[in-house]
Amino acid sequence: MSQNHPDLAAEQAHIDHAYACLEKSKTDAWRIRDLNEASTGGTFQARYERNLFDEQLLQRLTHLDLGDAALVFGRIDRQVDDTDEIESFHIGRLAVADVSREPVVVDWRAPVAEPFYRATGREPMGLARRRHFAVQGQQLLGIEDELFGAGHLGVGQDEGLGGEPLTSVQQAATGLRGYSTLLTALARGRTGQLGDIVATIQSEQDQIIRAPQSGVLVVQGGPGTGKTVVALHRAAYLLYTYRFPLEDQGVLVIGPNRVFLRYIEQVLPSLGEAGVEQVVLADLVQGHRFGLAETELAKRVKGDVRMVDFVAQAVRDRERPLREDLVIPFGAGFLRLRQKESARIIREARRRYRRHNAAHRWVETEMVTALAATGRDEDPNIEALRDSLRDITEFRAALNRMWPVLTPAELLHDLYGSKALVRSAGNQLFTEEECASLVRARSETYADVQWADSDAALLDEVLAVIGPRPRRNGRIDETDEVRLYGHIIIDEVQDLTPMQLRMATRRSLGGAMTVVGDLAQATGAFAPNDWSDLLQYLPNKKEPQVIGLSVGYRIPAQIMEIADRVMAVAAPSLRAPQSVREGEFGPDIVQSSTAAALFDDVVSQAQVLLTNVGEGNVAVVCPDEMTDDVCAALTAANVKHGRANTTALDSRLTVVPVSVVKGLELDGVLVVEPAVIVAAQTYGLRALYVALTRSTQRLTIVHHQPLPAAMLAK
Repeated sequence: MSQNHPDLAAEQAHIDHAYACLEKSKTDAWRIRDLNEASTGGTFQARYERNLFDEQLLQRLTHLDLGDAALVFGRIDRQVDDTDEIESFHIGRLAVADVSREPVVVDWRAPVAEPFYRATGREPMGLARRRHFAVQGQQLLGIEDELFGAGHLGVGQDEGLGGEPLTSVQQAATGLRGYSTLLTALARGRTGQLGDIVATIQSEQDQIIRAPQSGVLVVQGGPGTGKTVVALHRAAYLLYTYRFPLEDQGVLVIGPNRVFLRYIEQVLPSLGEAGVEQVVLADLVQGHRFGLAETELAKRVKGDVRMVDFVAQAVRDRERPLREDLVIPFGAGFLRLRQKESARIIREARRRYRRHNAAHRWVETEMVTALAATGRDEDPNIEALRDSLRDITEFRAALNRMWPVLTPAELLHDLYGSKALVRSAGNQLFTEEECASLVRARSETYADVQWADSDAALLDEVLAVIGPRPRRNGRIDETDEVRLYGHIIIDEVQDLTPMQLRMATRRSLGGAMTVVGDLAQATGAFAPNDWSDLLQYLPNKKEPQVIGLSVGYRIPAQIMEIADRVMAVAAPSLRAPQSVREGEFGPDIVQSSTAAALFDDVVSQAQVLLTNVGEGNVAVVCPDEMTDDVCAALTAANVKHGRANTTALDSRLTVVPVSVVKGLELDGVLVVEPAVIVAAQTYGLRALYVALTRSTQRLTIVHHQPLPAAMLAK
């Protein structure tokens, strides 16, 4: 990266001009908004159009607000139609034009910008030169050029690479775009939130970002390959390229937990796309309280695809004929619904209607009609009779027995609170032990019920079977239906259960999804061995595509070395990503003399890490059951810290239970007692692999128990 490049002053002038044009665009937008607000009268249509216009202006102003993010980060020079003429385009975060509407900066997502990310020495895509900027805010710090054509292979020709012998890691990375610029970006300290990589996107990442929007795209990526941030950039690219209809249809991002959502929440706004919904699965079933702890067996049973039949049978068990004839005194006589007739109504309702609640009014009508036929009135008014019968307790009780209106919460709460109901729905599907794992004490009211995270998919499955509650006229309000999205992105998809995958699929409008994960990091109850294990539960309208990320950008090679040993045992069929940079330090391993001394060593080593990473952030990653003890030890030593499940990564030092560390990256990581991490769960070695691959600079391991054999060099 050259800080004395001859074009440095000229490029700085262009960047200054771009910012001036951007400011003028902002000023003009505010002026137009002020004019629009000044006019408040007119027809309803006119007011509606003004409000819509104002909303679009606000979106535009939000889009133009970059904060501290750099506007321009590169340039491409390309030949014009096989001539010697060269045209240049500056590539940046968003498109900027001058007063003559001539482009000053091209949006990174525009087709003309694609060679900036995809061109290679063998396939230059018409480029003569690609230029990378090292920028801090508005200030240009350095320039790195890559030249294409005769005698050039697309490798950076700059002071950072020229003349120096390449290390083995650099030799493996010479195909990377803007290598020195990339290293500069990777060396920056973490902030506690994931940042965008729009300036340093590599070719294999860009292939994923710009892939067609239809069908299911699976991204397999090991630690540090950037799969999460690539998926988020893909959301921004899709909204730019397919603005209509995606802006109306919506883009949904599903993350594994709220710590993760806090960590990624600034990426899309930094790319000018603030309207994407980012949720955990529980957010998709509104009006319920989550947080109940449950056994591992219960989690596994609730995630099993057999629950589809279990839920269907539980609903069917609530569709029951009468035990005996219903006789209702009415007027001067009696109305009668025979038991045999009630059974016919139930059979017919099941045949006619796909969803339970939609049939409720039909069942009621059939009951009223059958009762009316036994009365003295030869030509009864069915609607008037219906209104009268609704006031009669016996009729309401009979209707509620035959075909009650259900809600997901009511059905599951009643089901979990009764061994008999669970056994009736599941005795052909689950073992006695599995059925027993679902039973729990009833709450006094439905409002008091607290649900486990695994219940979210079941609440959703029940809703799919029963449908929303009908209104008094029997109609279903469309606003009560599940919202569908034009594109869905799922991160850490390898840990979702079949029922959770069904829940996500149910929200897909056309089957377009991007799912990212790493089979080697799969630690859930249904950890897949192959992507086909998951794809069977995702949309299948088009053939799915699986793309792998092979390069690790974040984790230094010395840290990956110890992690790779664990991966070789935990997931021997997978290949570890190739690190592109050497770190300055290998892992530090500290063995505590006693179990009591372990926490003293954690405190002291955490303080050492804080010093070593400067202004960067540090995480203490520990077994979940040790989280309270680690926090207590830090508090007793007056070491300021946060806790991931309450404060995300807002503190410089954060204690992170291993169960929520997946997807995070930090400058320094202290892993506590690897043997306990391994022993605590079925896929413990994979959990340890996750913990060991969170650091971008320094890794320290503190243990008293012997290290797992997989960590030891052979």
